[in-house]
Amino acid sequence: MKFLDHLEEWLIATLMALATLVVFVAVVHRYLSGFAIPGLQDWLIQLNTSWAQELTIFMFVWMAKFGAAYGVRTGIHVGVDVLVNRLNDNWRGKMIVFGLAAGALFTGIVGTLGATFCYELSHTTSTSEVLELPMWMVYMAIPLGSYLMCFRFLQVIWNFIRTGELPKHDHAHVEGLDPDKEDIAGAKI
Repeated sequence: MKFLDHLEEWLIATLMALATLVVFVAVVHRYLSGFAIPGLQDWLIQLNTSWAQELTIFMFVWMAKFGAAYGVRTGIHVGVDVLVNRLNDNWRGKMIVFGLAAGALFTGIVGTLGATFCYELSHTTSTSEVLELPMWMVYMAIPLGSYLMCFRFLQVIWNFIRTGELPKHDHAHVEGLDPDKEDIAGAKI
């Protein structure tokens, strides 16, 4: 599971970094094109960044689908659990399992419908407007991300049944910092 966890995190971070870089290059290109600098202006006119917006949109869609699975795994999804938390422990546990199972069912259905859609789309010549990528490749984010999210829901259910604990995101925790350590000057971090 550690490999899948790291792959998921690496994919999200890479897509976010690449999308930021693509947008940065496109914006710099657009603003530098306005300067009348001989040589630079000719080179910038030849450099075509019309694909940047479409690529960025595709990368953000993929990032969002895999980010949703990451959210289930780490417990950062927003949930309305006021009523569930007021139930006695027996009913609370059952409602939590029911809610997680409903999430797994929903994402499994979305993944299956997305896979069917991608399969049917792969038999067409449909391509994206600017990059001319086969659209089934672009839409593969739906089944892959949804199936991963379904798997994460099932993981959380399994862990909750075994331990009674749900993933909880601690907003005060900063990865890499140990609150019990001291810095070089001797002050507590």
